[in-house]
Amino acid sequence: MKKLIFLSCLLIVAAVQLLPACTTAIISGKFTPDGRPLLWKNRDTGDLDNKLMYFTDGKYAYIGLVNSKDTTGSEVWTGMNAAGFAIMNSVSYNLNSKEATVAGENEGKVMRQALQQCATVDDFENLLKTLRKPYGLETNFGVIDAMGNGAYFETSNNTYYKISVNDPVAAPMGYLIRTNYSFTGQPDEGQGYIRYLTAEKLFYQASATNNLTPEFIFRDASRCLTHSLTETDLKQVQTADKEKFVWFTDFIPRFSTAASVVIQGIRAGESPSLTTMWTVLGFPLCSVVYPVWINEEHRLPSMLAGEKGGHAPLCDKALKLKDRCFPVKRGHGDDYLNLPALYNHAGNGIMQQLAPVEEQIFADVKTRLVIWRKTPPAADELKGFYKMLDDLIAASYFRLFGM
Repeated sequence: MKKLIFLSCLLIVAAVQLLPACTTAIISGKFTPDGRPLLWKNRDTGDLDNKLMYFTDGKYAYIGLVNSKDTTGSEVWTGMNAAGFAIMNSVSYNLNSKEATVAGENEGKVMRQALQQCATVDDFENLLKTLRKPYGLETNFGVIDAMGNGAYFETSNNTYYKISVNDPVAAPMGYLIRTNYSFTGQPDEGQGYIRYLTAEKLFYQASATNNLTPEFIFRDASRCLTHSLTETDLKQVQTADKEKFVWFTDFIPRFSTAASVVIQGIRAGESPSLTTMWTVLGFPLCSVVYPVWINEEHRLPSMLAGEKGGHAPLCDKALKLKDRCFPVKRGHGDDYLNLPALYNHAGNGIMQQLAPVEEQIFADVKTRLVIWRKTPPAADELKGFYKMLDDLIAASYFRLFGM
């Protein structure tokens, strides 16, 4: 009996450790410097190998983040479509009763369906109304559209609650954040309270200084090395040692973080095709941003899509570098980060070396977007730009890390 109880406890602990733990946010265009809304998801999952896929199987063409092993793209974990509609989610753990049907199996399927047929936040709400109950859901869906609307839908097996980012009562500072609990769910249940507080502090400061931008999210939020409960700042724990292991749990980036995506919407009068999906594939601390757009040729860069049915090269490179950060493979080794591999006194940590590459990408893209928002790029121009970025990233990883 004691052995059975002990085994059950181990299984429970293992299950808790493997639960998805995303950190997400919606930012109103009324509070961003350029007037464009933002949708952010740090994706945590057991499927660490991700890529992008381009779909044309619905009313609208769309681009989605998928698991690489899901060769047909049956489930999408964040994405945008040709109408300028975008969607993501974070799993919630406090909406359904313990007796409810096991939830969560339909999140990726619902997001794919939404991208196929929805143009607006209202369209998505109507989709939820038509889905058969029980939904098989326990999640916070986040959506934005080309008209500047944005909302979370805290969705359980049998109902949902909508919270608008443009509601001054719900979002007085212009943003909403969700981790792995819902505000309309059971109090003190769910997960991600520490990550929520970390993100809240960052977003509050960014809103107060008019700095709610994609650059801020990737630099300061998705790669944040500060822990809001212990007040640990790993960037201040620098060392000249080649190895220094630090406890790495309940930070916004986690061992299980597989991608970070910011979808930047449009302003009134702009083409929905200029909705930008800023994508960091693989472990974000070892990867760089790559923007993509809906286009007539249904083209994706090879760094993010790879060969049909294969892996995305950028994700593969990031995962190889991640092994340097988590070299302990036995026991609970994935709870312990080798900090100098990422950040150190010499300035040659992975994050430190990749930062200038990402800054160069942002600078180049922002210059082009000034032109493209007036005259969208022709197919050949976008093709050439993707090729340039592919070559830049490949050359940078080879020069810096020999891969």
